[in-house]
Amino acid sequence: MNIYIAEFVGTAILILFGAGVVANVNLKGSLAKGGGWVVIALGWGFAVTFAIYAVGQFSGAHINPAVTLGFAFAGEFPWADVIPYFIAQVLGAMFGAFVVWLHFMPHFKAEEDSGTKLGVYATGPAYPNYVANFASEMIGTFILILGLLFIGANDFTDGLNPLIVGFLITAIGLSLGGTTGYAINPARDFGPRLAHFLMPIPGKGRSNFKYAPVPILGPLSGGALGAAVYNAVFLGAPDLFLALAIVFVIAVLALGVFLNKSVLKEDTSKLM
Repeated sequence: MNIYIAEFVGTAILILFGAGVVANVNLKGSLAKGGGWVVIALGWGFAVTFAIYAVGQFSGAHINPAVTLGFAFAGEFPWADVIPYFIAQVLGAMFGAFVVWLHFMPHFKAEEDSGTKLGVYATGPAYPNYVANFASEMIGTFILILGLLFIGANDFTDGLNPLIVGFLITAIGLSLGGTTGYAINPARDFGPRLAHFLMPIPGKGRSNFKYAPVPILGPLSGGALGAAVYNAVFLGAPDLFLALAIVFVIAVLALGVFLNKSVLKEDTSKLM
């Protein structure tokens, strides 16, 4: 299988199961409605596991631009393939979102709350504050990339790695996910958010693109820093990428300050 097709398929599987579990526990009329956060966190963990099993042998199953960029920063992935992987991942996420809509079409129609419909596809913060929300996504993705590199540095029984990665995703969701919905993956949020904007979902409301920079730039900067710190601290090989990652993180947080003042204004969370 072509590596780009593999990333498309893997990310589509990720969203089919991931957005699917959110739809299953939240949309009106679903027999699983009310399943709660633990079910969602487990669903996303299994989604990642099965996506990796499906396409890992072909493309490495990044299924996440933050992973792709992080591995490039770590020197484990060619820079020439970064953008093509990004494109394949976003398109795959959009396709997965479309299949979820087809599957739950009567439930989308029955659901009155537009926020619930958007929540199937896109993340949103518990407290709107760009600085805090960026930081939350950075921390979650920093841990994700470090965890992936740790897992890759150890020898496990053949075929066990995807399951361990799934547990890592679930752990991040259970421990850190309540602040922003833990996108920790730009394609996981932007692809379905764009699909939500394009699809004729009845009463869907707005797609809230003003929040979209958070699940894009937060994971990308956090993932880059995670890979650079791994090289510098655990491999003892600091390089220019560490400085670049730090600058990237600072720039994103500075953007958060600007967005708080220009977009949220008086709605900025009083917690910061």
